[in-house]
Amino acid sequence: MSEVTYLTQDGLNKLKKELERLVTVERPKISKQIGEAIEKGDISENAEYDAAKDAQGMLEAKIAQLQSKVASARILDESKIDTSKVQILNKVTIRNQKNNATMQYTLVPESEANLKEGKISVQTPIAKGLIGKKVGDVVEIKVPSGVIPFEIVEISI
Repeated sequence: MSEVTYLTQDGLNKLKKELERLVTVERPKISKQIGEAIEKGDISENAEYDAAKDAQGMLEAKIAQLQSKVASARILDESKIDTSKVQILNKVTIRNQKNNATMQYTLVPESEANLKEGKISVQTPIAKGLIGKKVGDVVEIKVPSGVIPFEIVEISI
């Protein structure tokens, strides 16, 4: 059995939408390509056939992976999120004590991370350093450029 995948409802909906697209759009497209390659004759030396079969194999692996994630998904109940200490789905405002820069991140499951949207995975060094801490705590987080002290300014949903 695969390991449990924790997702928000929105994250699960995105996974299901992607899975549906692969099954209803991409799978028939590759089947058509294989059919067209077979119609061209001898498949033993047909590069188009080989390429289509390779693409089909990769697509089926991706479909199986998504089906496994959906099947093992557990929805995180956002209404039960506590803001007394940092945990998954919290929006955390931190201040770099070296340069006084303030940043805000939402801690999300790895599959929903998107730095452009300010969503970081709970698996990142910053998130791991923040988990379980409270407003006012100062945490030293090791990053590639060294150790940076961050103060937790605010925790919200």
